[in-house]
Amino acid sequence: MPDILLGLIGDNIAASRAPAFHELAGLLAGLDVRYERLVPHEIGVDFDRVLADCPARGYRGVNITYPYKERAAAKVRVDDPLIRRLGAVNTVIFDAEGPRGANTDHTGFVAAYLHIRGAAAPGPVCMIGAGGVGKAVGFGLLQLGLREIRVVERDLAKAEALADSLRSAEPGLAVVVTGDAVAGAAGASGLINCTPVGMVGYGGTPLPQAAMRGATWAFDAVYTPLETVFLKDAAAEGLAIIPGYELFFHQGVDAWALFTGRPLDKSALRAGLAKL
Repeated sequence: MPDILLGLIGDNIAASRAPAFHELAGLLAGLDVRYERLVPHEIGVDFDRVLADCPARGYRGVNITYPYKERAAAKVRVDDPLIRRLGAVNTVIFDAEGPRGANTDHTGFVAAYLHIRGAAAPGPVCMIGAGGVGKAVGFGLLQLGLREIRVVERDLAKAEALADSLRSAEPGLAVVVTGDAVAGAAGASGLINCTPVGMVGYGGTPLPQAAMRGATWAFDAVYTPLETVFLKDAAAEGLAIIPGYELFFHQGVDAWALFTGRPLDKSALRAGLAKL
């Protein structure tokens, strides 16, 4: 039995680097860490059962990814009122008081943005996708000084719900909801993809390159592959790039702290992951 057993619950996660991240973090910290992929349809039970079975199977904690983050929020205790309002959980810790949820996508996005753009204001933002990661990024943008956002989503009811949550958190925020990504991108400074489009298994891009012209920066929550069509197109238009890998790295650092409480040599971890 390892010192710490962790896992990732999600669909289409064969290419995830989360196991490598946490097992290498364990090696650097002198811990035997095993990190397993848990795909509900492969196990043959639904998400609720996979999550409920984790404590009995010895898991210290799990990460949650697409499409279960919002579902997870209803199944665990969430102590942080901001995360309760956000309504999505990507990290669950199992302890004597029961499963406890957190959202390191939120803190990880803020850290990734500051790492690349420093104190630069986000400006008007077009964010495509209003699911679990979209909620985390949207609330992260508020922390970074967001004043205007266009939420692009095929499910307009989902987008309106996120818009209402953001307005409630920041009453002066200008929010537009649309199903048209090109219209949402017009005049935006920041372009964000919070959909699985572009991920391994979900090819393509959510926004044509021509619609990126005139923007300043772009972020893609997808990190497998490391260079998505969305980011390649944005770079070709001269935008500053925040890769999804930066979110992956920083949310992983925050999740590691929740799982273990151990310090982490981030420089050594980043260098080690680059060699894998």
